Amino acid sequence: MSITRRNALRWLAAGSAASLAPPFLTTGLSALPGQEPYQPRWDSLQQHPCPDWYRDAKFGIYFHWGLYSVPAFASEWYPHWMYLPGRPEYQHHIATYGPLDRFGYKDFAAAFTAEHFSPDAWVALFKEAGARYIGPVAEHADGFAMWDSHVNRWNAVRMGPRRDVVAEMERAVRKQGLKFLTTFHHQWLWGWYTSPVLEADIYQPQFSDFYWPQKYTAGAQQTYTPGNPGAFNFAHPDPPPSARFCEIWRDKVFEVVDRYQPDIIYFDNRIVIIPESYRLQMLAHYYNSSSRAGREVVMTYKDTDFATGSGLIDIEAGQLTEKASFVWQTDDVMDWDSWCYLTHPNYKSAGRILHQLIDVVSKNGNMLLDVGPRPDGTIPAEIESRLHQIGAWLKVNGEAIYETRPADHFGEGPTQVKKGSYVADHTQDFTAQDIRFTTRPGAFYVHVLGAPGAQVRVASLKRDTPLPFGTLRNAELLGSPPPIRWEWSPDGLVLHMPESRPSEDALVIKLT
Repeated sequence: MSITRRNALRWLAAGSAASLAPPFLTTGLSALPGQEPYQPRWDSLQQHPCPDWYRDAKFGIYFHWGLYSVPAFASEWYPHWMYLPGRPEYQHHIATYGPLDRFGYKDFAAAFTAEHFSPDAWVALFKEAGARYIGPVAEHADGFAMWDSHVNRWNAVRMGPRRDVVAEMERAVRKQGLKFLTTFHHQWLWGWYTSPVLEADIYQPQFSDFYWPQKYTAGAQQTYTPGNPGAFNFAHPDPPPSARFCEIWRDKVFEVVDRYQPDIIYFDNRIVIIPESYRLQMLAHYYNSSSRAGREVVMTYKDTDFATGSGLIDIEAGQLTEKASFVWQTDDVMDWDSWCYLTHPNYKSAGRILHQLIDVVSKNGNMLLDVGPRPDGTIPAEIESRLHQIGAWLKVNGEAIYETRPADHFGEGPTQVKKGSYVADHTQDFTAQDIRFTTRPGAFYVHVLGAPGAQVRVASLKRDTPLPFGTLRNAELLGSPPPIRWEWSPDGLVLHMPESRPSEDALVIKLT
């Protein structure tokens, strides 16, 4: 089995679904004179509310774009695996770029040119696709910062594109009236770089502030399992992160929060290796600085890296079997195989992405979609075409997604969905027998996840089923203005579909 990030972390995800968080509280703390509203304690941070704008937004887009986009091979974990003999990434690297002492990961910066990067055009494309919040991976596990960092000299302003990608995206996102997102993965940097090749550039002292190299443990890094010894152990690295590493981890977030004021900060998992005091300081600073600026913000986290209720849970590449009582998010990829650009991609269909979005929204969640631009700043045509298709569907059916709330029951249908992280890939394609529900005041929406025949039968809607508007009087297929015929039967609500339909991916019937 190829050990991608997704495969590597499945072993760790089995228990994640059991620890899903409850909702944010609906009101925050009131600050006493001279006192910040949020203190670096979990009981204080748990009072931070989830803003309505986030619940209304439903759909966001972000992108993995960095030095790993240059080799465009295997996955964004290329910088980790390229130093380990026996790995396909190592073999590819040696054959393509040469020995590790002559061409290491840092040397990809010269080819990360971004000469065609147009933040306004990117945001316009993502907005057309229907995204309401947008932003970059601020720093991935590789340790390369995408902003003009004063605590990390390895950044996109000093080398590579020599542009402040975070700043440019922040301006473009806000100019188009959207919410700005930044994501952080840099806790993974501890133990990320190690190799039995002692001549590798990661061990050259002048690069130690980039690689944070760890002594190689024989046999430990060839596979990724929870019991893996050494500094790359998922939850219990040996040695643990140094105080200096943890300070820099925290200060990188401080920089982005203070200079770019993101509306959402997203954390990848493994933050559990960072001592609690640093996590508390960081989150209190984010909430307090945002409160002073009058901004309603969101922090998302994974697994049990933060205290339940102190932020919003993100279930990576995940789904739920039932509607959640709390607001949640899933982030997932457009490419089946990688979170970053690959020379030989394997993209999902727009229809599958739409089905996942509808399923997640029906269960009280949001979806954050990842795309992978090329290192020159262009976005592959295959990605653009899928985003256009998603956006076209949302232009017709957006009222059944944005600003909606889940129904009492999420829906019905034969396709089985598993609960937890890293399970979405294993869900079979939904069919026209799979139905999902969303609501808003005065309307109830029936989503059909496919192309049905002449009739749609909704077994879980009966004549006595409570609806938000009372008695059913009208049914309308969105994108097809004339009302459609409907009738109650002993087996539920029967909807008669017109021959002309706005989509083959999914249909929405509005009940009023």
